[in-house]
Amino acid sequence: MAGEVHRYKVGDIEVTVLSDGFRMVPVNGNYLSNASADDLAKALAAQGQPTDKMKNTYSPIVLRTGGKRVLFDTGNGYAAAAESNNERGTLNSNLAAAGIDRNTIDVVVISHFHADHVNGLLMPDNSRAFPNAEIKVPENEWKFWMDDGEMSRASKGRMTELFANNRRVFGALDRKVTPYAWDKEVVPGVTAVGTPGHSIGHTSYVVSSGGKTVYVQSDVCNNVAVFAPYPDWHGFFDQDPPKAAATRRSVYDMLVAEKLPVQGYHFPFPALARIEKQGAGYRVVPAAGL
Repeated sequence: MAGEVHRYKVGDIEVTVLSDGFRMVPVNGNYLSNASADDLAKALAAQGQPTDKMKNTYSPIVLRTGGKRVLFDTGNGYAAAAESNNERGTLNSNLAAAGIDRNTIDVVVISHFHADHVNGLLMPDNSRAFPNAEIKVPENEWKFWMDDGEMSRASKGRMTELFANNRRVFGALDRKVTPYAWDKEVVPGVTAVGTPGHSIGHTSYVVSSGGKTVYVQSDVCNNVAVFAPYPDWHGFFDQDPPKAAATRRSVYDMLVAEKLPVQGYHFPFPALARIEKQGAGYRVVPAAGL
C-alpha cells in the first residue's frame, strides 16, 4: 500500500493520512451552475487535467490525541471496494497497512453527511465498521438530516437520495451518535469550526499542539484545479452554493493571512498543502510537512 499512508506530527498529535481511493467523475454541463462547461474545461486544461472527467480523491485521517485514536470521516465504505475493483473504499485496507486495527478506533468524527464521508461507518453486511468507537456528528447536520419535515420538503434527486442514504447508515447504527457543537473542542487538541454551505452543518477543524497548527478543511474546496483558482464557482454538490463560495473565500483568506497548512479531504494524496493568493483566486501548493 505504498503511497496510501502518510504520517506527520502536529506537536504531540500524530496524524495518519489514509487514502480511500478515487473516482473518475464525468464532467458535464451541470457540474457548475454559474459558469459554463467551456469555462470548466479551460480551468482543467490550465492545470494539465483532462477536460472530460475529474479525479475525485478521498483522504480520511486518523489522529492519535489524548490517548485516543480518532478517525475523521470514513470514506465510501468497504462495500465500494468490491463495486469499484478497489478504486475506492480502500480505507480499511489502508488502516491495516498503517498497522491500525479498526477495532481500536476510539472515536469517529464526521464532518458532514455526504456518502463519501459516512458510508464507511458500515461494513457490507451493515455491521459497524468501528464497533468500539463513539460516533460524533455536527449537531446542525444531525438535526437537519434526521428531521422528517426537512426530508418531506427535499427536492427530488440528489437531496432525496442523501436523505435515504443517511437514514440507512444511521439507522443501522440505531442512531447512536454524540452531537457536537461548533467552536468547541471535539477531541483533545481539536476544535470544530463551522464552515457551512457545502452542507448545512459542514464542519472543519483546527488541530493544535505544541505551538503547531493544521487546519482540516473537510470539503471547503472539492477540487484544487477548479475551486481554488475560481472560488466563486458554484458546484452541483453544494447544498447552498453562494454560502459555500463565501465560506471558501473566508477560510482561504484566513489560511493565507495566518500561513496555516491545510489538510484537504479531496486534495491529491497525501492531501496536505499551503494556500497562496493567485489573481482573484488561490493556488494550492502541496506540502511535505508542517
